[in-house]
Amino acid sequence: MSQSLLQKHYDEKVVPALMEKFGYKNPHQVPVVKKIVINSGFSATADKNHVQYVNDEIAKISGQRPVTTKAKLSISNFKLREGQPIGCKVTLRGVAMYNFLMRLINISLPCIRDFRGVPARLDGQGNYTLGLNDHTIFPEVSAEGTNETIGMDVCINTSALSDDEGRELLKLFGMPFRKTSAEVAEAEAAGAEAAVTEASA
Repeated sequence: MSQSLLQKHYDEKVVPALMEKFGYKNPHQVPVVKKIVINSGFSATADKNHVQYVNDEIAKISGQRPVTTKAKLSISNFKLREGQPIGCKVTLRGVAMYNFLMRLINISLPCIRDFRGVPARLDGQGNYTLGLNDHTIFPEVSAEGTNETIGMDVCINTSALSDDEGRELLKLFGMPFRKTSAEVAEAEAAGAEAAVTEASA
């Protein structure tokens, strides 16, 4: 099976960097991305055309046919009946997973208007979930003739044992996390120090 560019980057760059930073003694201890789940929900009152539209758009983005998720309970206040379609999801692994992650990081996220990075908070177990409001940021989807924009959650499941390890893994893949105030202050201090050094030279 062919290896994706991002998977090659993981083997050649990410693994050595993580081993050095966290002191892993065995390459098998290094965290990996296990799977990516793309999930998109819709209203319980959505008609068949909308359900089909969402499924088709998620299929274009992921390269796999999604599974329609259905309600497990009936809730009258929400006009929800058991077995009614309420969303769709697709699980990516292997080459398809790495290819999607590469497109997400390098092409789709930078297309977001006024993009300033993504939140850096993980779930406490090394996994990361990113919410997207507009699916047309993906190059597989044409904005022209699009009926409407749909939102989705992208859940990146890793084998990391802590948020720090998971965050560093994604950062080395190129995930554009927003800088914290401490990181901004540190960068400004380093820039000021470099300017002083250059002026005194």
